[in-house]
Amino acid sequence: MSHRIPRTSVRHATAAVVAAAALLAASAPAVATPAAPPAGAGHTGTYTQLRPLTVLSAERLATADLVAAAKWGTTSPIDDPAREQVVLDTVRQQASAAGADPEATVRIFRDQIEANKLVQRGLHSLWTADPSRAPSRRPDLTEVRKEINRINTALVSAIAGSESARSAEHCRGVLALSALRVRHEKRLDRLHTVALIRAVPSVCGDTDDCAGAGRTGTSGPLPRAP
Repeated sequence: MSHRIPRTSVRHATAAVVAAAALLAASAPAVATPAAPPAGAGHTGTYTQLRPLTVLSAERLATADLVAAAKWGTTSPIDDPAREQVVLDTVRQQASAAGADPEATVRIFRDQIEANKLVQRGLHSLWTADPSRAPSRRPDLTEVRKEINRINTALVSAIAGSESARSAEHCRGVLALSALRVRHEKRLDRLHTVALIRAVPSVCGDTDDCAGAGRTGTSGPLPRAP
């Protein structure tokens, strides 16, 4: 039996979106501790399911720094369609085995891949403008990809375990709050903050009010940072 979300719950979710928009767009780490999850068993359960998705998304973005360093000064392009297709094919198979929706999983991972490349391009631009900030050593890309694969597997499991949260009416607001807290905890800079926004627009499903989030700058879980 479905229950109508109380107006107070909607206000809590809206407040979370506003808070996330303000802090995720900032270039400096937040100093105040983000608010706790909205009150109510439904919101708490949704937050518990969605938090691993935002934590793992941030961890995956951290590997983009290593990939960027591995490719810096080489002929290896940031865009690697063959490698990207391998990732998508692999997570599709993992999703089927884990009981997750393969299509939803692939949509989420397409965003994860684009967010990772956003960080790589941002770092390469930074290092081109200021070579003194470029990495002095080149990580082993094979080893980096092992870590990415580990995170991918964990992310597929988190997707499989969050179906009810991702389809909840209040998913967008709770996702925003979760991302806000992860940003605070990991002290993400502006580049990685914007990339986190880009990594999660498909988490809350493919409804009209969520599908374009993070890609078009329209309504959705996390408004685009300027």
